[in-house]
Amino acid sequence: MAKKRRTFTPEEKVRILREHLITRKPVSDICDAYQLQPVQFYKWQKQFFEQGHQAFNRPDKDTSHKTISKLEQKLSQKNEVLAELLGEHVALKKKLGEI
Repeated sequence: MAKKRRTFTPEEKVRILREHLITRKPVSDICDAYQLQPVQFYKWQKQFFEQGHQAFNRPDKDTSHKTISKLEQKLSQKNEVLAELLGEHVALKKKLGEI
């Protein structure tokens, strides 16, 4: 019978890693307590240190302004297309004598 695969949330992974890094608890004890393979623990630790800088990144204001301006441009383009289609629709109705 196969074991059911467990998943840990990012918060749980950080809590487990902190246990080793801050309290200096041995990896073997942590792995026994959480029923982890040491390889998995070290993968999490590697990922944590490689991507840790993202925790200190601030959302760039220029990025949000660029996104807003792109969305505004897209909206105005859609409004222009819609106005053109409505104009053609009205012209066609006039031609057919419905207006």
